Amino acid sequence: MIALVDISGPRRGASPAAALELLKPITWFAPMWAFGCGVVSSGISPGDKLGFFALGVLLAGPLVCGTSQAVNDWFDRHVDAINEPNRPIPSGRIPGRWGLWIAIAMSALSLVVAAQLGTWGLWATVAGLALAWAYSAPPIRLKRNGWWSSAVCGACYEGLPWITGAAVMIGGAPSPIVLVVAVLYSIGAHGIMTLNDFKAVEGDRALGIGSLPVKLGIERAARLACWVMALPQFLVVGLLLLRDAPLHACVIAALIALQLVLMSKLLRDPRKLAPWYNATGTTLYVIGMLVAALAIRPVVG
Repeated sequence: MIALVDISGPRRGASPAAALELLKPITWFAPMWAFGCGVVSSGISPGDKLGFFALGVLLAGPLVCGTSQAVNDWFDRHVDAINEPNRPIPSGRIPGRWGLWIAIAMSALSLVVAAQLGTWGLWATVAGLALAWAYSAPPIRLKRNGWWSSAVCGACYEGLPWITGAAVMIGGAPSPIVLVVAVLYSIGAHGIMTLNDFKAVEGDRALGIGSLPVKLGIERAARLACWVMALPQFLVVGLLLLRDAPLHACVIAALIALQLVLMSKLLRDPRKLAPWYNATGTTLYVIGMLVAALAIRPVVG
């Protein structure tokens, strides 16, 4: 039986605490970190363009990522009523259509801030917001297909903010090596996003959302996620060796080795251990991002 969420009332507003919870601050770290990696890979010190750097971090995390969380929770309110009924919208702490109005207002605010970052910052934000709405909102609702949904999330959490960070700092298109590394880490993040779907299998299955754990089963989806996370990192190691950065390549290889050890434990009980891996193996993954950014930054002076 599918639980429904009443959006007709009451008419009281949402509390600031509930609104902040809706925006899920814990999710902001990933795009903020990726933006920072983009800044590092540009070779320009954040202090040289401190205003752009600060606005970019604000945009990547609280604004665009926060907007995506509000959009997702609004259009997922019926799924959350099954999987996580204590979330702000299904619990009634964000009443009526306040969740939708918050998502719209945050989208508009994101565009206003993005306009201060020049052409690259603005168009990257337009792309990120378009993907956020396409991911969750019908009729497109990309999240109904696990292949597309994990790809979009990986791009928005890792690749897009990385490329934006580099572009904003240099005021133009990033170098090919920066683009390639950002794309590789986006592909790897596809696996991270697949693991994140394990917590919602019952609701996804009941409402016809074809996440990869639903499509493939928990065990096959977990093995696929591990391969998808590991292979792009090996390619990064190869690129760094070709770029004559052996020390950075060895550090990332060591981080991959540790991840493989953790993955072997994850695969024993992926449904139970996915949150544990996201707190351990994913941490090693994002450390590798910074190491790669340091390796590919141009030498200045």
